Amino acid sequence: MSTVPMSRRSVISEAVAPWSEVARLLRGGEAGTLVPVIIPRHRRRLWWLLPLWFGVFALLTGVMLTAGGAGDSDGLSGDVSDALAGLSYALGVVSLLAGGLWWWRSSIVEIEQGTNGVLTRYGAVVRTLDPGRHYLWHPWSRVDFVVDTATEIPYSAPVMACPTQENVPLRSIEFFLKFRIIDAVLFVRTIGAGNFDLVLSSAVQDAIRQRARRVRTERAYDLRGSDVADMQELLNRQLSRYGVRITGSNIPEVQLPTQYQQHLATRERVAKERAAYDQEWGLTRKRRIDSLQMDIERAKKVRDARIVEVKAALNKAREEVAQLLEEQETNAQRVRFEIETRGRSGLIAAENEARAQRRLAQAYRDNRAVLQYELARRRLEVGAALAGSAPRPVVVRTDGAEGGDTSALSTLLTAQLLPRLAALPAAPSAASSARPAPPEPVGGED
Repeated sequence: MSTVPMSRRSVISEAVAPWSEVARLLRGGEAGTLVPVIIPRHRRRLWWLLPLWFGVFALLTGVMLTAGGAGDSDGLSGDVSDALAGLSYALGVVSLLAGGLWWWRSSIVEIEQGTNGVLTRYGAVVRTLDPGRHYLWHPWSRVDFVVDTATEIPYSAPVMACPTQENVPLRSIEFFLKFRIIDAVLFVRTIGAGNFDLVLSSAVQDAIRQRARRVRTERAYDLRGSDVADMQELLNRQLSRYGVRITGSNIPEVQLPTQYQQHLATRERVAKERAAYDQEWGLTRKRRIDSLQMDIERAKKVRDARIVEVKAALNKAREEVAQLLEEQETNAQRVRFEIETRGRSGLIAAENEARAQRRLAQAYRDNRAVLQYELARRRLEVGAALAGSAPRPVVVRTDGAEGGDTSALSTLLTAQLLPRLAALPAAPSAASSARPAPPEPVGGED
């Protein structure tokens, strides 16, 4: 079905046309009009009854002529009656065949693909006819409507002077929808195409005005391409009683007043300048980010090199520390071995000395009696020697004895000569005391 320019309101109507024009009108409309319903102009008349009745009359005439010829005895009249009867039979048969053929041809109805025919009998709807060929043998059965039930019919409804939330009238709001007739009988008997156009236009305008009342004027362009699912649902609820379903809808165009158009043009220009500035700033920012990333990469490389150097120095220091620890451990082992050797040597010497002391102590205990005897003997010898070498007192009488010298000179000479005289008899005793003494026992006395 042809579409209508968006600047004009679509018009839905029905048309009366012969069967040969049904497909063209349903697919292309008529002078910018959407035609979803066609009323066929029927060529079916009752003229096919005339040859039938004529055939019946001719057959009856032939029967009467045959009966009359059988009763007439004259040979010539009988031949004429027979000839007329044969002619009547022939005309009757031909008339019946022509009437039957005419009846058969007039009963054929072809329904286009994608449409449904509404079959009526005596003006009452009987049923719907599916696409294809049908035979209407009943003389008073006919297809009153052919309804397009498969095509989604586009419909455009511009709403003029639609006020916004601030009560500013918009120049127009274009609303585009697609609908499909899902129940042909309900559609043609309830509302019809012409009335449906008025109802649909009114419902669309009401829905658009309700939507525009909720929008601010400066945001009116946001209606273009906005979600209109709620409006579509509202329209479906209103039009479901007519056997129609809205299959799609949108708002393709919104025209604002001239003042707001200029305002929006200025706003778009500022938005474009802002977008250009944002783009330029984005490029500058990208260059700066790239430069910073390059610096970061260089710093990372330097850091990695330093980390490698530090790790190498750390490994070297660890090796040196390990070497020092190994040397210290070697020295400590050596010192430990020396200490252990010295300790073992000292322990062995101490053990030897202890054994020697034990042996000396044993020897000392064995020689104790001998030593005591030797000690007693030596004590006696020493006592004897001391007694032999002890000075003998010399008594010099210096008092006034008879015949004695009491001068001072004689006293001095006597004092000097007496020690010399005392030393002469002590010599033998000193020689005897010069003999070697027996060795003392080891370990001293108890």
